[in-house]
Parts: sequence; structure tokens; C-alpha cells
Amino acid sequence: MKTVSVLGCTGSIGCSTVDLLLQAPEKFRTVALVGGRNVTRLAEQARALGARRAVIADEKLLPELETLLAGSGVETAGGRAAVIEAAALPVDWTMAAITGATGLEPTLAAVRNGKSVALANKEALVCAGDVMLRAVAEAGATLLPVDSEHNAVFQSMADKQAGEVEQIILTASGGPFRRATLEEMEKAPLEAALKHPTWTMGSKITIDSATMFNKGLELIEAARLFNVTEDRLGVVVHPQSVVHGMVQYTDGSIVAQLGSADMRIPIAHTLAWPARMPTNSPRLDLAALARLDFEAPDEVRFPALRLARESLRAGGAAPAILSGANEIAVEAFLKREIGFLDIARIVEDVMQSLGAQRADTLEEVLHWDHEARRVARLRTVARAA
Repeated sequence: MKTVSVLGCTGSIGCSTVDLLLQAPEKFRTVALVGGRNVTRLAEQARALGARRAVIADEKLLPELETLLAGSGVETAGGRAAVIEAAALPVDWTMAAITGATGLEPTLAAVRNGKSVALANKEALVCAGDVMLRAVAEAGATLLPVDSEHNAVFQSMADKQAGEVEQIILTASGGPFRRATLEEMEKAPLEAALKHPTWTMGSKITIDSATMFNKGLELIEAARLFNVTEDRLGVVVHPQSVVHGMVQYTDGSIVAQLGSADMRIPIAHTLAWPARMPTNSPRLDLAALARLDFEAPDEVRFPALRLARESLRAGGAAPAILSGANEIAVEAFLKREIGFLDIARIVEDVMQSLGAQRADTLEEVLHWDHEARRVARLRTVARAA
């Protein structure tokens, strides 16, 4: 029986992971569940899975968690230190799905166990790629990509011919503004940005998809995961979200992974890897689908892709600065403090203000993440005034 922990269990990826664990109780034993603020959901998951430990990141909610799990036999804890301690518990497989820079230290703690870590936290490789990959190598851990695009590439490289890869191609849905003009995007309300055409996700990642910062972060992540340079990474807009990623080889062949827009598919792939496990995800009916469309992304309307490539070429702290500034700008947009197109403007402004910086240690990464957020907050206040 495989032992597992789920970091970020109450979010979208975490809930999908819990759903899969509940479908195969004879195969998995849950050691730790870590949630953010949704204490009710965390308690329900811990009871359903018979978890050994349940941890709530917001320490103020610990008394409520203790009450909800009284008599269950589940250990409870709360606060930042408890989150990192839970992440460090020895298990065979960890889902690292705590979003943002706050997920860096818990993900590193899981990696240092030297086992399998299913990576759903983009920032782990975007912000701290060198630090994370060094820790992976030192611990002998295995990183398994959860993002549908990276998981698709991982599956498309199953023959291990990494040296023969000519280009990695990530697909993007185009989001709700794929056909919108700049004028329409300038006036776009929050509600329109939150209406993703194919995926059901949390609000932050949904806005990232609308701006295409999500795809920009995925470009950086792909460069780290698959050890390829920026010029060997491509993006195509594919509105049906059926082809999730492709690998073009030096002989001209393109190998792609197709599947329904259901995150349980890539999660299940990492959970059972190197085997596979059944899921109740919808099956593709290619005849009913009839057509698959592809188009080049527009970097004028979606400057996030250009900014991500610039940060990847700059290296050092640049990706961390981009990511931190974007988080603050998205937060401001979700609060209706700035406009939709202001998100990319603020990120570019922060990148130019802070410039190229070194980030060889986790402390340096966190410093520049903090600085990016500080400057981004000043810029959002200025734009909101």
C-alpha cells in the first residue's frame, strides 16, 4: 500500500486528488492532509480518508479543526511550522499543491524525503528552479508534473529520448478573451475574466489563464522540468483543450497526449506512476468532437508570454519577480481595484524597476519575491487612485 500526503488538499487540485484516493482505498494510505483556510472541508476529507494528521495553515482556525475532528483519532496541528513539518513526514508520494510562494518551503521539505513529489505548485520551479532541482538531485527524489500540459509532455517523452527532442509545445485554451479586442479587454469586468470556456479552476489560476500568465509560468516550468532552452519551447492556442501538450522530435515526428479537460487524469498518472490507475473521468469521443483547432498566440494582446520569455532568458530572480508581481496584480484585479490589462502592465513595470538580480538560495528567492510584491502593491495603489 502506497503512503501519501496531500499539501493543499482543500484547493481544486487537492480535492481532485482526494477524490481519486477515495476511489482506491485499498491502494493508498493517507498520512497527512494540509489545508489553507477551509477547515470544514479539511475535517471532512480527514475523516473520509482516515488520515493520520490534518493541518490547517491558518493557526487561528486550529480550535475549530480540533472540535470537528474530536474523537476521530486524527492528529491536528496548525500554523506555518506545522505545515512544513507535515510536508516532511516520510511518505511514498506527496501532492505539492499549495499555491504561490508560500508553497516553496513545504515542497522543498517533501522533496528532501527522496521519494515521489507530484508537482502542482508552479512557483516551486518558476521562482526557485535552481534551488528546487538541486534539492531533488541531492535527495534522489522524483518530480512528477501535474499541470496538464507538463504531464502531457512527460507522457509524450515516455520513451526517454530526451536527447532527440527538437521542441516542446504547450497548448493554451486562449481563455475567455481569445477573440476579444484590446479595447474590449481594457473594459472587461471581473465576471467575464472568471468565465473560463473549458476548465473549472480556482479564481487566481482562472485569471492567469485569461491573461495567459498561466502559460507564461508554464513555459518557465517546462524549461526547468525538461532541461530545455527558451528557444525550444513553443505555445499554440487550442480552444478545445483536448491536446494538452506535444513533443516534436528531430526526425519530424510529433507525439501528443490527448484527454478530457479533467485534472484527475494527470493527477492519476502521477499517483500510479510508473503504472496507471482507472478513473471515472469522461472519455473522449473524437468522432463527436469532429475537429481540433490550433492558432498562434497574440503576444500584443497577451504580453504575459513575452514577459515570461524575457524572465526565462534573464534568469536569476527574474522569474520570481514576475511571479510575485503577478500574484499581487491578480489579487488587486479580483478586488476590483485595477483593470484587466493593468495586470500585465504592473508586472512589466515591476520587472523593469527591480532589474536582473541573483537568486542562488531560497533566502534570495524569497527576498526578491517579497520585493516584487512590495513594489507591485505600490503600483496597484497608484493605478487604483
